[in-house]
Amino acid sequence: MLYQGVLRKMKTEMGNPIQYFMVFESDFIHLNQALDSTLHLKFIKHQCLNCGNDRKIYRQGFCQSCFFEIPSAGDWIMKPELSTAHLDKEDRDLEYEKKVQLQPHIVYLANSSNVKVGVTRKAQVPTRWIDQGAHEAIEIVEVPNRYLAGITEVALKNHVGDKTNWRKMLQNNIEDLDLVEWREKLKTHIPEEAQEYFITNNTETQLNFPVLRYPEKVKSLNLDKTPEYKGVLKGIKGQYLMFEDNTVFNVRGSEGYVVGIDIR
Repeated sequence: MLYQGVLRKMKTEMGNPIQYFMVFESDFIHLNQALDSTLHLKFIKHQCLNCGNDRKIYRQGFCQSCFFEIPSAGDWIMKPELSTAHLDKEDRDLEYEKKVQLQPHIVYLANSSNVKVGVTRKAQVPTRWIDQGAHEAIEIVEVPNRYLAGITEVALKNHVGDKTNWRKMLQNNIEDLDLVEWREKLKTHIPEEAQEYFITNNTETQLNFPVLRYPEKVKSLNLDKTPEYKGVLKGIKGQYLMFEDNTVFNVRGSEGYVVGIDIR
């Protein structure tokens, strides 16, 4: 069956295993049902997720001019500690920044390739963990704004990692760790402003991904270099599609690319 549309990060639903959907303007693909099928991907053009123009994608699905102008690509997105809406101070659009920053945020530990600390809006749990390919995760603190989450993350990064080894994650080269023990160990390093928000009575969340076979060696598909690819889908983890020939495709990393997808 043939589909066409602009790539955005895959939608997910918590389940055993997690359910994945590739959503286009007028159609969608339930990717779990495509496992063991042949996918033929073909790059058609770029389409900025903000302005909609056919311009080369710069970052996060946006063309360069949009990336440096729109509020949803401000520096505080990647660096929550730079959030200023709680001070009534504008970065690019105060109304938008208040809407996003002044809501409950979670600082968490996730284990995908190793234990890492991260930040997400409470409404994005467990979606954020799924997108990172974590097989287990736990909340550490729940704070009322993004700034407090950011300074907590910065403090904890001195004692635990904040990056995922994506190759290791995709090869399932992982180990189960006691995240409750990690949480307790890190408690004393939480900034004073966030200490009262420490969560003491929760347990790990376990995540199971739809994978028939993990790649032995990882070969990354780049649509700019390889505009057309055909392979048998063997698994989905994080925001990656994994194929029989060890090729992996980062869907989120290709946001803003218009593609045709034939499934047989």
